[in-house]
Amino acid sequence: MPKKLHLVLAGLLVAGTGLFLALGPPQLLARSESPDFCTSCHVMEAQYEAWFHQGAHRRTACVECHLPNDNAAGHYVWKAIDGMKDVVVFNAGRVPDDIRISQHGKAVVRANCVRCHATAVEMIDNGRTCTDCHRRITHAGTGSLQTR
Repeated sequence: MPKKLHLVLAGLLVAGTGLFLALGPPQLLARSESPDFCTSCHVMEAQYEAWFHQGAHRRTACVECHLPNDNAAGHYVWKAIDGMKDVVVFNAGRVPDDIRISQHGKAVVRANCVRCHATAVEMIDNGRTCTDCHRRITHAGTGSLQTR
């Protein structure tokens, strides 16, 4: 598909999702920001359990780490893109057994770590990722998914 068509389709997807959320069932937007919503898809149960047993971060909703939070527009655009991708992958039966975060997702999570912990990380080496040292913060490092 040509790049221009991809942009048009992405725009329509975002606009359609925005209209649905604005005009859809009451509290849909608030519900879709909760960890309970994220785990309503059974393939995410292990990640939910790992998050739930993660100490301080279990009071942080999934979207606080996994969606851009530098501005509302970016947050909701990526929420629509990631949400629709997840719906398509799940309904197509293409969910991998080992769910891994994408490169874009890693960058978003890192930016959110720095945003929340700005005063603690202002003097450290920015060439490393947070999980280089904080391995148990990842879903794979805690709960039923502990691998390290």
